[in-house]
Amino acid sequence: MEMFLVYLCLTTLLAHLFLKQLFKRTTTTKINPPPSPWRLPIIGNFHQLSLSPHRSFRSLSLRYGPLMLLHFGRVPVLVVSSAEVAHDIMKTHDRLFANRPITKAVDKVTNGGRDLVFAPYGEYWRNIKSLCIVHLLTNKMVRSFQKGREEEINLMMEYVEKASSSSSTVNLSQLFITLTSDVMSKVALGRKYSSDQGTIDIKRLVRTFARVLGTFPVADYIPSLAWIDWIRRLDGKVEEVSKTFDDFLEKVVQEHDVDAEKRRSGFVDTLLSIQREKMTPFAFDKSDIKLIILDMFIGGTATTSSLLEWTMTELMRHPECMKKLRDDICSVSTHNSYVNEEDVEKMNYLNAVIKETLRLHPPLSVLIPRQVSEDIKLKGYDISAGTQVIINAWAIQRDNATWGPDAEEFKPERHLNSSWDFQGQDFKFLPFGSGRRLCPGIRLALVLVEVTLANIVKRFDWRVPVGPHGIDKPDLAEAAGIEACRKFPLIVFPSSVVFPI
Repeated sequence: MEMFLVYLCLTTLLAHLFLKQLFKRTTTTKINPPPSPWRLPIIGNFHQLSLSPHRSFRSLSLRYGPLMLLHFGRVPVLVVSSAEVAHDIMKTHDRLFANRPITKAVDKVTNGGRDLVFAPYGEYWRNIKSLCIVHLLTNKMVRSFQKGREEEINLMMEYVEKASSSSSTVNLSQLFITLTSDVMSKVALGRKYSSDQGTIDIKRLVRTFARVLGTFPVADYIPSLAWIDWIRRLDGKVEEVSKTFDDFLEKVVQEHDVDAEKRRSGFVDTLLSIQREKMTPFAFDKSDIKLIILDMFIGGTATTSSLLEWTMTELMRHPECMKKLRDDICSVSTHNSYVNEEDVEKMNYLNAVIKETLRLHPPLSVLIPRQVSEDIKLKGYDISAGTQVIINAWAIQRDNATWGPDAEEFKPERHLNSSWDFQGQDFKFLPFGSGRRLCPGIRLALVLVEVTLANIVKRFDWRVPVGPHGIDKPDLAEAAGIEACRKFPLIVFPSSVVFPI
C-alpha cells in the first residue's frame, strides 16, 4: 500500500511537470509577435542601428514590414513605419499607448516625469496640459505675443542688413537659435536673458540639452554594459545640464516671486499665482513650475530653429521655389517694410513650403517613444505590456506609396490645393505627432517660423560660399540623433533685394 502511494505521488508529480511544460509550450506557440530581425545575445538589435536611427529603422522595415519588433538589450521595441499602423496606435488604441518610457536621463531632468512631455498619462498630466494651453498656447495668447516677435525679428533683420552692406557672411543657424530663444524667453520667462552679463549661454545649453536627451542610454537597456555610459560621461553630462538649467530657472522663478506684488501677467507669474493660491486639485510646487517652463522653452526653441534652418536650406537648393515664394509674399505684402502676421496668413505658397519642409525634415525624425500599458493585439500580432513604441515619422512621410515616386524631392506644390495638415488628423503626415500626446504648441512655433521666413525671403537674396568643388548649394548632412538638425552651420551671404519704385 505504501509503495502504491509512493508510485502514485511520483506519477502525479511527473504528470504535473509534463503538463506544465506542455501547457507552456502550447501557450508560447499561440503568441504571435511581429516580424523581427535576428539579434545577438545581450545586445539584441543594437548592432543594426546607425548614428541616424530613423534611416536604420526604415531600411529594416523594408525587409521586415511596417510593424517590426526589435530588442534593445532586454527591452522589446516596436517600430512603426506606416500610416495605417500609426492610426491604430495614436487613434484606435491611443489610451493604451499614451505613456512614455522614462530613461535615467529623463528621470533625472524631469524629476521622475513631472513635466508635460514625459508625465504618465493620467490626471496630473491632463491638469498641467490644461494649464499650458489655457495660459500660453491658445490662439488668443499666441496673438498676444505678436509685438515681442516683431521686435526680435527686426533686430535680426538689422544684423543681416549690416552684413549685407559689408558683404559679410552670416551664420543663419546661430541667428535662428538666437531668435527663437529670445522670443521664447519673452514668452515663457517674461523677458530676454541672453544679454545678461554673467548669465548662462542659453543658446548653447538648449542644443546641449537636446543632444543629451537624444543620446541612447545603454545602461537602461543593457545594465551589464553601463560602463559605456560612464566612459562617454553621459551621467555627468545629464547632471551638468540638469543642474545648470535648474539653477537658471530657479533664478527666473525667484525673480518673479519676489516681484509678485507687481501683478504682471506673464506665464511664470500666472503659474506662481496658481501655486500660491492652491488653485489646482493636485500637488503643484515650484519644482513642477520650473519643469513646465523648461518644456515650453526647449520645445519652442530647438525644434523651431531647426525648422527655419531646413526651410532656408531647401529654398537655397531650389532657387525656383525661392523665387516663387518671394513672388507670393510680395503679392500679399505690397509695401517694403515689415511683413506682418495678418499678411502671412494669406500666403498659400509660404504655407506649402513649410509643410514640405516638415514632411522631409520633421522636428523629430522619430516621435518621442510611447509605451504599451496593457497586452494588446495589433494587426494580428501580440504586443506585450511594457513594450516601447517608436513611430518613424521620417519614414512615413517619405513613403512612395503615399507621396509618389518623387517622395524624396522637395516640391511644395504637392501641398497646394490639398487637405494635408499637421494637426494630427492625417496619419500620413505626423511632424508633431497625434492623439493625446499631440504637441500642444504647434501654433506658437509656426507663427514665428511663418513671419520670420516671410521677412527674410522678401528682404534678402541668399547664397552660400562656393565650396572647393564648385558646389554653390547648402548640403543636407544631418547631425546624429533623433532631432536630425543640420550637421554643419548654415553659413550664407545675404544681399538686400532692391524693389522697383
